[in-house]
Amino acid sequence: MIGSLRKDIRSLANPEKAGVLQGFFRTGKGQYGEGDVFLGVTVPQSRAISKKYALLSFANIKALLKSKIHEERLVALLILVHRYQKGDEDEKKGIVDFYLGNTKCVDNWDLVDLSADKLLGHWLFGKDASLLCRLAESPHLWERRIAIVSTFHFIRNNRFSDTLKISGMLLGDKHDLIHKAVGWMLREVGKRDQPVLEGFLKRHHKKMPRTMLRYAIERLDEGRKKFYMGK
Repeated sequence: MIGSLRKDIRSLANPEKAGVLQGFFRTGKGQYGEGDVFLGVTVPQSRAISKKYALLSFANIKALLKSKIHEERLVALLILVHRYQKGDEDEKKGIVDFYLGNTKCVDNWDLVDLSADKLLGHWLFGKDASLLCRLAESPHLWERRIAIVSTFHFIRNNRFSDTLKISGMLLGDKHDLIHKAVGWMLREVGKRDQPVLEGFLKRHHKKMPRTMLRYAIERLDEGRKKFYMGK
């Protein structure tokens, strides 16, 4: 079955689009996506393939996750999301455990953003979420991004405390992709409860990286933006 799946992915390859994606996802030497290989398959096309092969074994999903082909890793994660959404509690737990055992393969920002909140965030909602704090302290960039993006599910359900806690932990992070992710999640908090966002900003805006701050205040009025950006 995995051979047919790979054939389906390659049948949709678009070399021109792949070239654009190689640059967009920073795949050059020394960049965060170094070595990642794109075929130029779109996310909707990848979703369609994931549904077609939804019953793929975990062994084959793991083989896809270890692939150098970006779209193969993406399809593997989309299969997990699809299975999780259809599964019972035992199946959900098994999928989350599998995901946590393979986070090193969730190694670009789109892979994190299309899976973390739908798997780990959903599973931990209403449970002890201290695991996210441990991930936020990880030396691995993508595990730190998983930690903050997982809280998007909490935000959608008007639970903000975990997002604020992890955002505070990541204020000193050196990577731009963490700054963007934290700012994005804070902006999402502000869309639902601006006073909560501004409470965080009043405590921390002077030490927030500029990119993080710009993302967080994007939906505020111009006067509030100037106040926070002025530091």
